[in-house]
Amino acid sequence: MSKKNKALLYNFLGFTFFYFIVYFLIVSFTHMTGYMVPVTSAVASTILSPKFQAVRFQGGEKIFMKWLFIKGVKEVK
Repeated sequence: MSKKNKALLYNFLGFTFFYFIVYFLIVSFTHMTGYMVPVTSAVASTILSPKFQAVRFQGGEKIFMKWLFIKGVKEVK
């Protein structure tokens, strides 16, 4: 599997994890109904989830991660 595909998969899994958590928290603790629940969950998940990117770096591809709760950019090994 290429590094770009891994980065895309990591982005999807991170977003999905936070989406379901935020969705169920919104349904449980607020009075939102209709399309506002999934829209709010998607926006919150986009902000909270880590961002992964495959970059060509010194002759090879590496995956880097940036997250709201971690300072700076970290390499994923």
